[in-house]
Amino acid sequence: MAFEIKNPGLATTVQDRGRVGHYNVGIPQSGSMDQYSAELGNALVGNTVKEAVLECTYLGPVLATDRDAVVTVTGAPVDVLVNGESRPQWARLQLRAGDELSFGVIRGGTRYYIAVQGGIDVPEVLGSRSTYSLGAIGGFHGRKLEAGDLVPVGSPLNDGKLPDGDTVPEDFRPVYAKEQSVRIVLGLYDHRLTEEGLDNLLNKEWKVTPVADRMGLRYSGPGVTWKEREQPFGAGSDPSNIVDAGYAVGSIQIPGGTQPIILHRDAVSGGGYAMVGTVISADMDLVARAAPGTATSFVAVSQDEALVARKELAERKNKAWAALGLSR
Repeated sequence: MAFEIKNPGLATTVQDRGRVGHYNVGIPQSGSMDQYSAELGNALVGNTVKEAVLECTYLGPVLATDRDAVVTVTGAPVDVLVNGESRPQWARLQLRAGDELSFGVIRGGTRYYIAVQGGIDVPEVLGSRSTYSLGAIGGFHGRKLEAGDLVPVGSPLNDGKLPDGDTVPEDFRPVYAKEQSVRIVLGLYDHRLTEEGLDNLLNKEWKVTPVADRMGLRYSGPGVTWKEREQPFGAGSDPSNIVDAGYAVGSIQIPGGTQPIILHRDAVSGGGYAMVGTVISADMDLVARAAPGTATSFVAVSQDEALVARKELAERKNKAWAALGLSR
């Protein structure tokens, strides 16, 4: 079985949970930017959380299936069309051979996901089917989809058994708000900021700019100030330069002291800018849903609070799966 890509959309790629375990050699984890939405899509069509999906950015693809297929569309709100007729999002859909799936204009957020029973069946590279476009590995030939591609779909799991629930209840669907509070753990270099600089970071408003992709999101705002110091040899002249260090996923840099950048799933694993904080894992999906113009406040939390938030997110996922009659 395969999907024929008639129009690829803006940037449609194959993604799964990510390529874990290679960050130390400079290969990012990649994977779905909004893991929560992708995983729920997989649940609806009878997959495990590990199957690959199609991630659509802003403008989705037009695709046709050569056999009957069970699909769902989750993530950012968008009009879903089958043969030009409206279909619900966050619900299981039955496609017949020859049916065409297309999309209208996105109404919030940035990305939505197409999950299909059996998953997108491209080869695994370093343990993942996720596309890392910069490195040209994974996914469909290491790149975003193009018109004319035939994207293979795997065989149904569990003898084709589907969950009892065919719709994700409203309570478990993400909210795509114009304002966000993003929790961060400060460090490793927040001590390099002046008192005013730290106050600006934590107590002023920042907005997502259009300069945002899978590598990171750039924010505009009041800027920060750095303490004066003599730069270490080889670190560079920017006040935020350091001798190279490793970056955690979610690291926040502020080159030049003006625009923060949150590193996301395709970001490099190290470099020479100071990390003033790191977005907690429980809020990385939230960041991924932020459209340009989203007003953002950064809230400092402790590592213990971050661990509690991670546990709460896992519990929410378990409840969402239970609502479909599944155990995660």
